[in-house]
Amino acid sequence: MRILLTNDDGIYAAGIIAMKKALDAIGDVVVVAPDGERSGASHSITWVHPLRVRKVYMENELFGYAVSGSPADCVKMAVMELMQEPPDILVAGINMGANVGIHVLYSGTVAAAIEGSILGIPSMAVSIDVSGYADLEYAAIIGRDVAKQVQKHKLPKCTLINVNVPTLKREEIKGVKLTGQCTRGFEESVDRRKDPGGSTYYWLAGGFEVAVEEAGTDIEAVHNGYISITPLRYDLTDNDLLKRLGSWDWKDVEEGVCKTKSVTE
Repeated sequence: MRILLTNDDGIYAAGIIAMKKALDAIGDVVVVAPDGERSGASHSITWVHPLRVRKVYMENELFGYAVSGSPADCVKMAVMELMQEPPDILVAGINMGANVGIHVLYSGTVAAAIEGSILGIPSMAVSIDVSGYADLEYAAIIGRDVAKQVQKHKLPKCTLINVNVPTLKREEIKGVKLTGQCTRGFEESVDRRKDPGGSTYYWLAGGFEVAVEEAGTDIEAVHNGYISITPLRYDLTDNDLLKRLGSWDWKDVEEGVCKTKSVTE
């Protein structure tokens, strides 16, 4: 099995090193990851600057390729340039910090998995809550075992798997729950500060606690000591609302289009 491994914490992060060690047992792993921290990069891609790639060695052996771009850039570069054959599966992680709730919209790790899915590769993201004890070795084992399931059963088009491990010792984890994504917003704030020169600058703060946990969601599971496995999809169409829109009166909009056409013609 050909496995593409990436992340958003950077190629030297402890999470990706642990994940590679676990995945080496089940396939041929190619690491293509950012050359530095890209947390919160979401699905950004590099258009106006060149991308640079360099080989990274650890303990005198090739570990992988460092890319001067975003996690999504890394996936594109891996599939289109660096790998001789497309991967059978893409694993993004282990991210240091849970990617639950609306955090999946900001996460570069989840975005890498989305990019893989867009390119037709069965893809998954693995993250671990680091608010307390973080057992990376165990999270890597979980990621490896989920990867085996993804490889065995495949995934429907436009989908990916998002795995989150709680901040507990492995013997304290209660089990696995299949969950939905929490949709409630997090408590956030802006911290206003002064630099030594007296100028004001701002630091985004918070964004980790949700006031009310939704039952059956990723946040509830992780907070209660369970590993959360959540199926996601990047087709953002709201099909229920699409049907409702058919009952709206679109006459004024259509007339406006016709008037605009007559003026331009």
